[in-house]
Amino acid sequence: MNCRSMLAGLLLATSALATTMADAKEMNFAIVTPPEGHYGQGAKAFAEKMKELSGGDFVVNVKAGGSLGGERELLEGEQIGTIELAMTSTGPVGSFVPEIYALDFPFLFKDYASARKILDGEIGQELLSKFEDKGMIGLAWSENGFRHVTNSVHPVKTPEDLAGLKLRTMENQVHIDAFKELGASPTPMSWTEVLTSLQQGTIDGQENPIPIIVSNNMWDMQKYVTLTGHVYSPAVITMSKIHWDQLSDEEKGWIREASQAAVEATRKVVDQTEADGVKTMREHGMEVVEDVDKAAFQSVVEPTYERYGKEYGEQMIQRIRDAQQ
Repeated sequence: MNCRSMLAGLLLATSALATTMADAKEMNFAIVTPPEGHYGQGAKAFAEKMKELSGGDFVVNVKAGGSLGGERELLEGEQIGTIELAMTSTGPVGSFVPEIYALDFPFLFKDYASARKILDGEIGQELLSKFEDKGMIGLAWSENGFRHVTNSVHPVKTPEDLAGLKLRTMENQVHIDAFKELGASPTPMSWTEVLTSLQQGTIDGQENPIPIIVSNNMWDMQKYVTLTGHVYSPAVITMSKIHWDQLSDEEKGWIREASQAAVEATRKVVDQTEADGVKTMREHGMEVVEDVDKAAFQSVVEPTYERYGKEYGEQMIQRIRDAQQ
């Protein structure tokens, strides 16, 4: 082949590649956690499944580490169409879809098996359907895990040990009120501000599941962990309704299938991190309190049910409790 023919072939291939890339539909999948964490693995699985199902027609770009904003900003971005997809905790979601607050009450879920069964079933699907009226499509329930308390001041073994500790909570009134009942000084803030605040000593501690603690190397800022398991923290995969409405039925099916792949990948990381997490935290110098009198903590926060139950879904809370009998 002469040089002219080789050049012509190269130009043709380049043109074909450019055409293919131009035809591809690009979407951003935004998360606030590191790319190597459980959200990141879920988002990566979503992107890979969409590429497979669409034959490369869809390119999903994972935007990690809060590069597109905090979780509230991600949800607002979906509403106005500047962000296509996101995986977030339920912390800020209640401000958009109040029914979701029913999931956030302390000590509501018994264990992972119960929580996953309920959210994958009729109750979870019913809650996902509430997003559409708010400009988002609820695609699937993913996971953070059961939340635990960390701090840099002293070990927390009883509810009384929380007195006066300045703890970051999610921007969620139920959580805030529960920690007030426990005597702590709850400080709601976006996750994107938390690590810096811990480093600077603006707050004493925070509460999150083991996968968040481990993936963010929280031992660099926090000495003590108490496995309170006070709240099961789901994550939710959502999509902008503006972009959803532009898809064909087949493409919507791909999105839903990719969402399930993301859920499976995320839960797999959570399971592995839960299994290895305590050992990992101890290896990095954290003092882990495992023997926790959960009944004592539960008794102190019970007034949150009386205060917010009726407002945020008393019947839904009871349905969740009944489903675990």
